[in-house]
Amino acid sequence: MSDGQALVDAHHHVWDLNLRPQPWLDEPGHERRLTSTVVVQCVTSVPETRDLLALAESDPLIGAVVGWADLTSPAIGDVLDDLRTGSAGRYLTAVRHIVQGESDSHWLQRPDVERGLRAVGERGLGYDVLIRSHQLPQAIRLAERLPELPLVLDHAGKPPLARRELTDWARQVRALARHAQVRCKVSGLVTEADHEKWTVDDIRPAWDVLLSAFGPDRLMFGSDWPVCVLAGGWNRWAATVEELLDGCSGPEIHAVLAGTATAFYHLTPAPTKEGTLCS
Repeated sequence: MSDGQALVDAHHHVWDLNLRPQPWLDEPGHERRLTSTVVVQCVTSVPETRDLLALAESDPLIGAVVGWADLTSPAIGDVLDDLRTGSAGRYLTAVRHIVQGESDSHWLQRPDVERGLRAVGERGLGYDVLIRSHQLPQAIRLAERLPELPLVLDHAGKPPLARRELTDWARQVRALARHAQVRCKVSGLVTEADHEKWTVDDIRPAWDVLLSAFGPDRLMFGSDWPVCVLAGGWNRWAATVEELLDGCSGPEIHAVLAGTATAFYHLTPAPTKEGTLCS
């Protein structure tokens, strides 16, 4: 990854441990220079979203915030409008709910949730879909029912890499990718693999599915820092993505590393580079 290559981290967390204790304490060094980063909610808290927006306004590296608001609330529209007021509100470009923790196998199809998601789309915001692989049918139905809502699949839907059982995941990811409004984050894969023993070859089968299903123009790099520290850290994951991108053209590499995230999260654009096509 050359110094001149634009790099957007589309999935990054920030935590004040004095305010909200978290079990991730190590801090990996950053050898690669980031162009911009997208900070993502990690608790179901509107105050946390306000904190992230304030941080974005004070830190020029942060280009966008994926916040949280209660999608089931009848007041969801008012809450989103309130979050978007003031100078910091412009950084709110998407919302997310931790659907992976919901036991209802149809949570994303609940009428109150769908109403909330429509309010999200009506305000020009995107929605980050955080699910586990067995919940992919919910995401497919969501994409079918709300084709106007921009969606991004977090962590590629968490393929079961450690078990090496990708058949169902791959079939459902391909079905989801048929919906043009869906993007996918190349993030969080190492924590679905064996934390201690994973190699690039363990990640490659999932990458091959994602590249063929979405194409580089609909994939975006994300570190999932600091969760990635559990399985190698920021630099090792970035180096892995760099290796996976070998054989792609300059514009395709730019799309994965910066362009797709820039477009989805309305970031300041970064320049592209030329090269050969993906092999």
